[in-house]
Amino acid sequence: MDTEQFLAIVKNALEDKKATNIKVLDVRKISSITDFMIIATGQTGRQVIALAQHVIEKAKAQGQRPLGKEGTQVGEWALVDLNDIIVHIMQPQTRDFYQLEKLWSEMGKNSSPTEMFI
Repeated sequence: MDTEQFLAIVKNALEDKKATNIKVLDVRKISSITDFMIIATGQTGRQVIALAQHVIEKAKAQGQRPLGKEGTQVGEWALVDLNDIIVHIMQPQTRDFYQLEKLWSEMGKNSSPTEMFI
């Protein structure tokens, strides 16, 4: 399975559990750690945790074991590292505070990340 097919599966997993404001950023030109970032919002800590766990389950079902996960105990911000895809799931106030989309845009001033629509 190629990365973009897997990307669609991960995005669908987030949509399954009602994540909102899902953004897929193509960071291949500005990052050596991953190809894509997915940023999504969960309304509560419980939803953030459920979203992260659902993404992990769907990844494992595709034979993709996550390299790591963080924040699945508290639920303010969860991160799932799927190697070529890093998934950030945050509560609204956390997402507003960190503004990852803006951060990645500023990091690649000459080559800003491209938002993908899948």
